[in-house]
This record gives sequence, C-alpha cells and structure tokens, in this order.
Amino acid sequence: MSISPRAQSFDVAAAQYAASRPSYPPALFDTIEEFAGRRLAGARVADVGAGTGIATVLLRERGADAVAVEPGERMAAVFRRALPDVPIVRGDGNALPLADASFDLMVYAQSWQWTDPGRSVPEALRVLRPSGALAIWWNTTAFDVPWIREQHERIAHHCGVKPRSAVRPDDGEAVTLAGLTGLRVTRRQVRWSRMVPLDTHLANIGSRSAFLVLDEAGRHAFLTDERERLSRAFPDEAVEETYVVDLLVAARP
Repeated sequence: MSISPRAQSFDVAAAQYAASRPSYPPALFDTIEEFAGRRLAGARVADVGAGTGIATVLLRERGADAVAVEPGERMAAVFRRALPDVPIVRGDGNALPLADASFDLMVYAQSWQWTDPGRSVPEALRVLRPSGALAIWWNTTAFDVPWIREQHERIAHHCGVKPRSAVRPDDGEAVTLAGLTGLRVTRRQVRWSRMVPLDTHLANIGSRSAFLVLDEAGRHAFLTDERERLSRAFPDEAVEETYVVDLLVAARP
C-alpha cells in the first residue's frame, strides 16, 4: 500500500482522533438511503478508511451488516476495541481486499481524498453488487459562521496550506473533483452542529493531518494561542462547532 505522509499521520493520533472528531447527523444516513434506493438495515456495507469506527458505529445502529477497511495499524486497534464484533481488514481504497460483487454499499467517510480515483473508482465498482452504490462524504467548514471562517484561515496560515474557498463548488464541479465523472451522481449538503468542551474542540483541531505533520513546538504554539483566543469568545468554554456534510452518492452502472 502506498499512502501519503498526511494520510499516515492519523495513525499516530488514533486515540485523540476517536475522542475528539465529530460524528455525523441522522439526516445524512436518511439521505444515503434515499439516494441509494434502499434501507441500510440488512445491507452489506463496506466502510473504507474506517479509522476508529466513527461512521461504522452509526451504520451498525441503522442495522447495516458492516465490514471495515483500514490501512492504519493503530487506528485499526482502536476500532477493534470499540467494535469487537465488526470485521476489519487492513487495506485501502486503491486496492480493496474484498471480493467482487460482494457489497450493496461502499462508504468513504472523510477518506475519499486519500485515494486515487483512477484506481479507487474501479475498485469500488468491482466490489459493488448490481444496483449497489458508492457514498462519499466530508464534514466541511461552515464558512458563513464568522469565527469558524476566521479560525480556518488561521489554521491554514499556520500549517502553510492554502485556505479553502468559501464558495462551494457546484454539483458538476464537485463530481469532477471527486473523480466520479461518467457516473450517475446525486449530491446533498446537510448542515448540523455539536456542542463540545473547549478541550475537545482543540483536540479536534490537533487531530487534523495538516497539524499532525508539524513538529510538536509548532502544534503547541498554535493551540496555546487558540485556547486563549477562544476562552475570550466562549467564557463558559463550551464551543458550538457547525459543519456542512457534503455527500455524493454514485450509482453502480
């Protein structure tokens, strides 16, 4: 498996990732069922790039028969402790260790960007059963919330990466960027929020790949300054994080 350093970085922070990363709203799974044209209950679902099992837990709660695919050893270890009865195999989306036509739904929660669509799309289609579907999604930045937009820009500057545009791509551009051109794709954006302690919010920031590849001093400096700034904005140290889940569901041809 050839995995980028940023993708590999999550493995060293598996416990932090599990404890601080946001989950997903029920409306997301309602929409997946709507677009896929079937209930998750009883469906054979592969969660690819499952990490610590954040999405897998919710799929199981919906009654899905889930199998996880995860390249990271430490991520997989945390997953096994949380979900000991769910099969998990080591692998990634570019070379799935799964049989042909064996799943009703392939899902990639926050993980599609770590694949090469030229390889991962054919692999997903190979593993899907006829009438199956591929669902990919991300918790994205709610740029219309001023403090979240400003924090996103601070993080990008500190990590030396380009801030994302506050203008979201239209449906056609989103399909192209995801490498799903030529497939029948449906898109929906689902807004949701969660209230968390300031410590959890800061740990969430620190679990992002752009941070994890920085040296410890660089991470500490930013998070110390951010704690001071947010303590003034949220004196009770309860932070409302707002997200927009961007979902794409592609039907198997």
